[in-house]
Amino acid sequence: MKASKIALLTAVALGFSASALADEYSTERHTVEMTTLTENLSHPWGMTFLPDGSLLVTERDGILNHISADGSERKEIKGTPEVVARSQGGLLDVNIDPNFEDNGWVYISYSEPDPEGGDGNSTAVMRGKIDGGQWIDGEVVFRQAPKYESGAHFGSRLIFSPEGHLFITLGDRYSRMEDAQTLDNHHGKIVRIWPDGSIPEDNPFVNDDKALDEIWSYGHRNVQGADIHPETGELWTIEHGPQGGDEVNIPEAGKNYGWPTVTYGEDYGGGEIGIGTHKEGMEQPFYYWLPSIATAGSIFYTGEPFKHWQGDLLVTALRGQMISRLDLQNGRMIHEERLFDGDIDFRIRDIEQGPDGMLYILTDEDNGRLVKLTPAD
Repeated sequence: MKASKIALLTAVALGFSASALADEYSTERHTVEMTTLTENLSHPWGMTFLPDGSLLVTERDGILNHISADGSERKEIKGTPEVVARSQGGLLDVNIDPNFEDNGWVYISYSEPDPEGGDGNSTAVMRGKIDGGQWIDGEVVFRQAPKYESGAHFGSRLIFSPEGHLFITLGDRYSRMEDAQTLDNHHGKIVRIWPDGSIPEDNPFVNDDKALDEIWSYGHRNVQGADIHPETGELWTIEHGPQGGDEVNIPEAGKNYGWPTVTYGEDYGGGEIGIGTHKEGMEQPFYYWLPSIATAGSIFYTGEPFKHWQGDLLVTALRGQMISRLDLQNGRMIHEERLFDGDIDFRIRDIEQGPDGMLYILTDEDNGRLVKLTPAD
């Protein structure tokens, strides 16, 4: 439930900016305040915290921002790579190396134009460093193959494993969905590399001459959310389905997650996809949504301020305009709560936990915002 309009009118009368106000919402376990820290971001997509509490935030049109912890200062990082800023493409996720304080590496994913001058594009991952507001020492550590002319389904979350591997989630490029079932391409795959781009020797297909060595799992549609389980160290992913059939998966090495042969969704406008919901040799999702909520970013919450959410999986929704809280106990999902459902009118693209244990979200709008969530109880 939203905060009283009286507080808003009083604050405006006193000369405070409406963007600085905290709107209050009730949930099952916490009362939550939302405070806008930064506005005028063009479809922000990904964010990561630096050791000093400031953030790096991407805008889909190609801008990488350095934003202070309180949102009051914002600086564009110059010299980042060219992106194909069209439809769902652009500058996407950002993360820092687990050893950032020693090596300074920052990783960005983006829709890369064909370096050979062709019409195609694909997800690429570059690492570089930031020096005085300038992107330097950039080197591409991964390119999705093949390049394909499309503005859709780039996937693109960047997640480090406890062992230091870099997981990159990818999309099927929409009209190449059948590629998700073959191993000679990166469409509809999750890949695992070392941060310098080299291939781990224990990747599942390194000894298969008909498969690409980077592939970890396959049969995915468009994985836009991912995090590491805080207790098991396993990768959990959030897959944006078609019309219905958004999924939570726990991708294991070499396994096939079914798309587009099996799915709980249907084609846009109606119509079957594949053969149904089950097939031998294809994995079932841990959880799925019908109808679709249009899933995006996700995290496991481990902080202290929202103590009743510890260990839960938080999944942002675009069409659903909410955050789905999956209550997990002993590896089982026992309850879903839809936070802010019906109370907000903006799409939520990403969510992160800050060093202070608070939650931070990005709204996917022309005038996108960085918003801080704090407990009011």
